[in-house]
Amino acid sequence: MNSQQSPSFVGALIGDGRPLIIFTALALVFSGIGAIFLSVTGHFLPHDVEFLGMQPAALCELNQCRIVHFMIHDRMSFGGVLLAIAALYLWLAMFPLKEGESWAWWTLALTNASGFGSFLAYIGYGYLDHWHACATGGLLPVALWGLWKTRKLCTRPLDLRPAWAAAVWREPAAWCRLPWFGWAFGMIAAGATILIVGMTHVFVPSDLSFIGYTRDQLNAINPRLIPLIAHDRAGFGGGVLTTGLLVLAIVWKAPLSKHLWQALVIAGLAGFGCAIGVHYPIQYLDPWHLAPAWAGAAVFAVGAWWTWGRWKASP
Repeated sequence: MNSQQSPSFVGALIGDGRPLIIFTALALVFSGIGAIFLSVTGHFLPHDVEFLGMQPAALCELNQCRIVHFMIHDRMSFGGVLLAIAALYLWLAMFPLKEGESWAWWTLALTNASGFGSFLAYIGYGYLDHWHACATGGLLPVALWGLWKTRKLCTRPLDLRPAWAAAVWREPAAWCRLPWFGWAFGMIAAGATILIVGMTHVFVPSDLSFIGYTRDQLNAINPRLIPLIAHDRAGFGGGVLTTGLLVLAIVWKAPLSKHLWQALVIAGLAGFGCAIGVHYPIQYLDPWHLAPAWAGAAVFAVGAWWTWGRWKASP
């Protein structure tokens, strides 16, 4: 066999490009699990400690550890969002992209832009997370390579009409998607809000009420504390926004199927489970703060219940 006919090892690993998308998703799974683990154990990463010049134990001595608990609440929520994005990326790579759907490729391109682009928001308050920058810089070429390779899979032309366009509006197949559209738009709005707040005010009133300190008092404790918290908030907001865009595109275009239902349910459980669940151990129970998350979870649950089994009759 001559060299022109012999396949390359790297080429065999990359294949049609979908393994690169899957690798990106698995990297997000690893990052999400890491963020959740650190949150549960109450640890900071070494570069966080270096930036602050303080250990978490020192902050925990202040007002019943509320500052650390608040930071844990953001980081646990961010970990759940990364798991949700990963689940939907895996589904896109394994099903519609494999089938040549152009909308799946454009969904990946759009959400990669929003996800990686939100990194720029992290430095709005002056904290450049070098570890995060290195991880992002290492993963970005893989994601871009995956997008470039998988572009050739798009054999079906892009059609912006919804997958349920053929359904009659009085039929359940048309109506049952509406709760999940509400879930998607709610996350887009929430993600954009958190992202903007993270880059500007950083806190809402209930946050400072829970922490028990004003902004000036936090600056007096450590002038680098608010920039670190802003970094966490902006990252979480960017992740929520990206998840909302993913859910919107998928629910709009994908025919109902068992594997789609499973992917969306896994994403919703990971996201809402971490974002809501973390509030109870740390006792951040302000009803106005929790209401949007619980409302989103309720809409998600209604969508999951209503769409269960509908794929047999879906168009």
